[in-house]
Amino acid sequence: MPPPAEQDFRFAISLSVLNHLGRNLYRNFITVIGEAISNAWDADAKNVWIDMNREDGVFSIKDDGMGMDANDFQEKFLKIGYSKRAGGILQSENSRPFIGAKGIGKLALLSCARRISVFSRRDESDYIGGVIDNTDLDEAINHDLEPDEYPLEDLDYDLIKDLRDNHDQGTIIVFQDTKDRIRNTVPYIKKLIAMSFRFSLIDKDFSIFVNGEKVTIDDLKDLMQHTEFLWTLNEHTDEYVAGLADLKNEPCNLTTPLEIRGFIATVEKPSHAKIRQTEERASLDLLVNGRLREKNILKHIPTQRIIESYLYGQIHFDAMDQYGNDPFTSSREGIVENDKDFQSLLDFLKRDAMPRILDEWDRLRLARGEEGDEENTKRKTKKERKARDLYTATREEYEPDDNASERDQANEWLDDLKDEAEYMLMSYSDCFLSENLVRTYIDKWQLELSDPATTEINDWKKRERDRKDEANISFEIRKNNRDLDYLDMDFLSKVAEEGKHGELSRSLWKDAKRYKPIRNVVGHTGLLTETAKSDLKTTFENIRARVKSLISTKSENEENPR
Repeated sequence: MPPPAEQDFRFAISLSVLNHLGRNLYRNFITVIGEAISNAWDADAKNVWIDMNREDGVFSIKDDGMGMDANDFQEKFLKIGYSKRAGGILQSENSRPFIGAKGIGKLALLSCARRISVFSRRDESDYIGGVIDNTDLDEAINHDLEPDEYPLEDLDYDLIKDLRDNHDQGTIIVFQDTKDRIRNTVPYIKKLIAMSFRFSLIDKDFSIFVNGEKVTIDDLKDLMQHTEFLWTLNEHTDEYVAGLADLKNEPCNLTTPLEIRGFIATVEKPSHAKIRQTEERASLDLLVNGRLREKNILKHIPTQRIIESYLYGQIHFDAMDQYGNDPFTSSREGIVENDKDFQSLLDFLKRDAMPRILDEWDRLRLARGEEGDEENTKRKTKKERKARDLYTATREEYEPDDNASERDQANEWLDDLKDEAEYMLMSYSDCFLSENLVRTYIDKWQLELSDPATTEINDWKKRERDRKDEANISFEIRKNNRDLDYLDMDFLSKVAEEGKHGELSRSLWKDAKRYKPIRNVVGHTGLLTETAKSDLKTTFENIRARVKSLISTKSENEENPR
């Protein structure tokens, strides 16, 4: 079907300006698709169909919006810089907030294919439109042609013979020779669209299809299943939030006077934030009027905390685009950073939302026996956290593999030992380091062993020989066959404090005497009372301080070791 007679469609812009604006301004394929989807939304479409033929390098985007007549196509579509918002109009005829603003988004459509054919019709009228050939356009720009010297080519209606059925109105754009832009799979494209438009549904009457498959939140079910904790913003709820059925917390709500809504969530492991079958990671994104406008807004306020690799979500800030201001960069892929609304949002995240989320995330993770925020030393010291991590890694080896009832019983027992294991692991670490540092100190200065110490060594050697014989062990057990390794802190402290410095205050020895019975319980993997834990903690602090003093002493006597 030929176009109406004597229609001569041309760009209403200097071609050199068109080139300077940059047809390659949009380098992301999803951004190109996003511009077409945004145009369909602004045209009150109910459906958008994206069809891809990777073998032929052709894809099309069809919508059932209001479509264009000849005047619309020339004066609006081909007029680069034309804005739907002229005269302060911010909504479509059906009261949808316009996504488009600058009138240069259509340049995205020129960036991913050699030939772009635009077909549009209103109220079952004939299709109008034209073909833009980037090769010819490049030549026209190189020859510095005026716009009226570059008419668009006529349409080839065979391109849409399979797309025009039941298409009473709307627009079809066909992309040929797509520069390898559609090498990605249908599931990949659906996931990217879901992240960019449908994470939170903006209108249940607006549907997007890729090769006949509807884009839904099910395209992100892997992410949903591995979401661990959730925070909502200003009591926000939507289909995605409602579908998070495996949360490990009661969702917390954050309130702010800012006109925002949305959610912030964390996954169980950083790897779960990667969207399967894509190279993308879920992040905390900013959407305006339902479209992604700034990906990973935390890059503007980096915390350098581990939670950033677990966190994702969406913040909807439609008010940024409701009062005639234009906060978007020319590429439509970001927000102008000095925009006052954007700065208010970043300030809220930095001062209010993120500190609270980070602290609550740490508390919730620790309660589940998982790694939290190791920088939060107010709740637990780094040593306590590492002990908890070691316990968590070790307990997995004791969980039965198959029997559910046995696994539940084992988990109950393991949970009961969680706090005790954490304490014992730290206590053993202190025992090991303090005693071996004193041994090394004695060995370095070749301090003499007392007769009682020698007797103690010989007694322990005999016991060990007897036990090895009972166990039929013929190999060496101890890495260092030193006499000192058979002495505990009680004897070691006497040698260290008397053998080098003469009669001292014996502060190390006094603490060693007090710590010995509790230390033996630790060595025998027994459980301590809370009173014993408190006493051992105090004693360890004293021993640690004395050992540090002992090994760093720089007296004149130490200049001449025996």
